[in-house]
Amino acid sequence: MQSSQYFDLVIKSGKCLIKNKSINDNFFQSKNLDIGIVHNKIEKIGDIPASQAKQIIDAKNLFVLPGVIDSQVHFREPGLEHKEDLFSGTKAAALGGVTTVFEMPNTKPPTVSVEEFKKKLDLTRDRIWINCGFYVGATIENIDELAKLETLPGCVGVKMFMGLSTGTLLVREESDVEKVIKAGKRRMAIHAEDDARLEERKKLLGGSSTVHLHPEWRDAESALIATRRAVTLAKKHNRPIHILHVTSKDEMQFLADHKKSGLISLECTPQHLTLFAPDCYDSLNTYAQMNPPIRSREHFLGLWKAMENGVVDVIGSDHAPHSHEEKQKKYPNSPSGMTGVQTLLPIMLDHVNQNRLSLEQLVPLISYNPARLFGLQNKGLICEGFDADLTLIDLKAERVITNEWIASKCGWTPFHGRKVKGWPICTIVNGSIVMKDDQILGTPIGKIASFGNLAQ
Repeated sequence: MQSSQYFDLVIKSGKCLIKNKSINDNFFQSKNLDIGIVHNKIEKIGDIPASQAKQIIDAKNLFVLPGVIDSQVHFREPGLEHKEDLFSGTKAAALGGVTTVFEMPNTKPPTVSVEEFKKKLDLTRDRIWINCGFYVGATIENIDELAKLETLPGCVGVKMFMGLSTGTLLVREESDVEKVIKAGKRRMAIHAEDDARLEERKKLLGGSSTVHLHPEWRDAESALIATRRAVTLAKKHNRPIHILHVTSKDEMQFLADHKKSGLISLECTPQHLTLFAPDCYDSLNTYAQMNPPIRSREHFLGLWKAMENGVVDVIGSDHAPHSHEEKQKKYPNSPSGMTGVQTLLPIMLDHVNQNRLSLEQLVPLISYNPARLFGLQNKGLICEGFDADLTLIDLKAERVITNEWIASKCGWTPFHGRKVKGWPICTIVNGSIVMKDDQILGTPIGKIASFGNLAQ
């Protein structure tokens, strides 16, 4: 395939995670191979003489993964740049080994029209370190436009909030939820919490300011009701849906029984696979507050059982930063959300080293599946002809995650002080080295991601 004598970049002797096409889709094998890159594409996989390389990365003792895709981030721009922006958010992603993100629409103003979507794309120019795709938000007012909006270049798909949200990004009534689900064809992402139940149960808080009540207010039943409704309507209208940040064993059991159609996919976050109540609220207070909540150990174990049984399709961070000042407000006036894009990979690699899952099981969840499910073009695999988005990791490296390492504007992580084993060593985006040994290199070279009509 190589027509020139030289490759722009060769990654030598890495243990490459290659999909084995002869058996099931989610199986990857580790193979010691060289990867030759020309411009922004993977040109050759195999044995490549060093003499043919303009630049070499020695990947001996490292694993080479398809570029990590974080399928749920909130980079807060436009309108909330004091929390995060596209520059700082994508820099954090690159430091964490992430090469592509799917960014959410709850900005200010929200991304709910062609005009606002194009404004967001304009904001990326020469400012993003990695590749970005963007969701468009569903509202009651834009239902008739959703089929058009989901096909805009750079659009991941439609995001619908079924539970309490900011501004107009709330689709509460079942009749409106059904209209949104009927309004397009591509896989749509759903925040599934039942708004009526949340509103009713908020009185449980009384005058209390303890964040320990957060999972009692936004209980598992609130999530299950909304998830059931979304799945029923999706199957009724043959619409692919993706349930975001599933947090309860009840939802996992329900979803496991409804995935055979191929219409239903689901995400879990590193936070919900790592933290549990009440311990996290004891130690982190409102810094552990997110929606849906971190739940009890019973649910934590239920999520891991679902992971073991192959129910989970995607690991996404739900990166949603807030400033220290905001997070330190008394509950329930404190905002929900935490950083995650920079720690997604280190936290999950630590789980690999704790033997909770294998690296071969993890890779589909953070690269191949997000690309496959949403029709992301030429990414998610180490494959000749694909974009040269690659993440190099040292599975044996031991590090301590600290607030000082976090590049997000808010400057904190719920995992501050946590020792982990497994660390991103190099982030390659579009054939260029963006991060190496915890240092950002060069200038922002990220691109708007491309999505085909093959989203499943």
